[in-house]
Amino acid sequence: MRTVAVVGASLAGLSAARSLRKRGYEGRLVVIGDEPHRPYDRPPLSKEFLAGTLGEADLALERDDEDLQAEWVLGTRATALDPTERAIRLADGRTVRADGVVLATGAAARTLPGTDGLAGVHTLRTLDDARALRDELARGGRLVVIGGGFIGAEVASTANALGLDVTVVEAAPTPLAGPLGADMGAVVSALHADHGVRLVCGVGVKGLSGERRVDAVLLEDGRTIPADIVVVGVGATPCVDWLHGSGLALDNGVTCGADGRTTLAGVVAVGDCANWYDPRTGTHRRIEHWTGALERPDAAVATLLAHGACEPGVPRPPYFWSDQYGVKIQFVGHAAGADTVTVEEGSLAERSFLAVYRRAGTPVAALGMNQPRLFTRWRKQLAATS
Repeated sequence: MRTVAVVGASLAGLSAARSLRKRGYEGRLVVIGDEPHRPYDRPPLSKEFLAGTLGEADLALERDDEDLQAEWVLGTRATALDPTERAIRLADGRTVRADGVVLATGAAARTLPGTDGLAGVHTLRTLDDARALRDELARGGRLVVIGGGFIGAEVASTANALGLDVTVVEAAPTPLAGPLGADMGAVVSALHADHGVRLVCGVGVKGLSGERRVDAVLLEDGRTIPADIVVVGVGATPCVDWLHGSGLALDNGVTCGADGRTTLAGVVAVGDCANWYDPRTGTHRRIEHWTGALERPDAAVATLLAHGACEPGVPRPPYFWSDQYGVKIQFVGHAAGADTVTVEEGSLAERSFLAVYRRAGTPVAALGMNQPRLFTRWRKQLAATS
C-alpha cells in the first residue's frame, strides 16, 4: 500500500493512524476530519470542560512530541466512497485516492424534530457543542435534560454542581436499563434524587415551546416543565449516510467482522460507526465507548496491512465508565442475557458496591460504583475467561 486514508479524526482515527505507523507502514497517510480541530478527548466535554475546570488545550489527544508524518485534511467531510477508483470524495470538491481505507467517521447526536433555530436547545457531541452549552450554563437558570443515559446524566450532574435547577426526562420506565439492566439502572439513576435533581420517567416528550428561545418542555401526558436551557441526549446515529452506494454492507453502521473487516477489500471500520461481529454472542454490536475507539483500531489495522491474511482475535469485553455526582461508575461486559445480578461487595444504599452479572452461573458483566480496585480485578477476570 502506498496510500492509506483514515476518514475520521477523533480518537478511533488517531488510534488507527498510530497503529499504522507502529506496525511499520511507511507510506502516505491521510487523515480526514469534518471538524476543524485536531483530535481531542470527548469524555471531559460533559464533565470537566463543561464545568470550566479543564481547558481546550487539556483535551488534546496528540502528544507534544508526536509526529505521525500524516497529511491532515480537516474541516471538510467525506461525501462518497468510490470503490472502483479507490477514491474518497470530499465536500470541498477534493478527492483522495487510497489503496487502503480506515472508516472512523463516528456518530452524530440525535436531535428533536422541529427544534432547529430555537435558542437554548443543545446537543453535546463535539467541542463546538460543549463551548456553546458551557456559555449557557454559566448564566444559570432552569435546565431540562431530555434523555437519562450516561451523557444526559453527566450533564445533569455537572449543571447541578454549577447551581442550576435541573430536571431529567426519560421516556423509558427506568434510565440506563439497556446497558445496565433495570435493577442496576434504577440504582445508578437514583443518584439524581440523592442530589436534588428531579427525574421524570416513563413519559415521552411531545415538543418544546418558545418563539425564539425555548421556555418549556411539553410532555406527552400533558405536563409542562419550564426550561431556560434544554439538552437533548437521546443517543446518536452512525455517520454512514455518505457510504450508500459504495458496496459496503450497512446495518446500524458499517457491518464488520471481528477484526474490523468490511465487505470491501482494503476497507476496515472502527469506532462508533463500526458494527463489529462479537464472537462471544454471535451477533454484531456497535460499541460507542472510549476504550473501543482506543483498542480496536489496532486489530483493524493489522487486518488491513495483512491483506486479509490476519486471523481475527476476540476483542476484550466492552468497557465504559461515567462520573456523576462525585461517584465513579464502571461497567464491563454485556448485561443483556444475564439471569442474575448479585452484589459481591459494598452497599447499594451507600452507592459504593461491586455487582456481578451471571448467565447460568457464568460471569458475563460487572458494575462498580466507587470500587475501582475490585472492579479492575473483575475486569481482568472477565477478559481472561471470555
